[in-house]
Amino acid sequence: MKAVHRITVLLADDHLIVREGLRNLLMTEKDIEVIGEAANGREAVELALKLCPAVVVIDMSMPQINGLEATRQILKGVPGVKVIILSAHSDDAYVESAIAVGASGYLIKQASALFLSESIRKVLRGELVFSPSVARHFAKRLHELPAQKDLSQTQAPRLSSRETEVLQMTAEGLQNKEIACALGISTKTSEKHRYNLMQKLDIHDTAGLTRYAITTGVIDAALLCISQ
Repeated sequence: MKAVHRITVLLADDHLIVREGLRNLLMTEKDIEVIGEAANGREAVELALKLCPAVVVIDMSMPQINGLEATRQILKGVPGVKVIILSAHSDDAYVESAIAVGASGYLIKQASALFLSESIRKVLRGELVFSPSVARHFAKRLHELPAQKDLSQTQAPRLSSRETEVLQMTAEGLQNKEIACALGISTKTSEKHRYNLMQKLDIHDTAGLTRYAITTGVIDAALLCISQ
């Protein structure tokens, strides 16, 4: 009997019950294998680089590194990988941001279980996938979106990956020393990254950085309330 080629998948969500539900769903598919699970964005990036899955399914709102930044880093470090973002938001801005960083799919969490297996197969065929509610609302605008490179360039000022990480951790309430420890860098380097992003954004206090992080989707306000 010919062996079935299995699609390797990495699941990333900070809620264990969500990961368990998705894993149990995918275990029923003969051609899909979950090879790893991550509870935060940083772990998702590390596991993706280590395991090289075919598809990463990741929550938009993640601790340490949000889903968008994690997606950017994963796509940079793992050739050929496809990323499907799960989110509670159907706003155009969130969907556009996901496309801009290179995600191949955007599924609303409440409905993702119904479409996830087929979505995984579709992204490997080079298709973009959306939950039906997002697709209906967003379809008219898809052809108007710039190419990924152009869209990302319009999101000025452009922060580096490290600056984005520092921005998110600052919004989550971490101090420079804690950020340095989490990133494996010196406190002085952490302070430098924070200074640089403040200069780029022309924002010079933590409250302002937090508001910016929420407004631009770097961190979900609901997640911020939970973490604090």
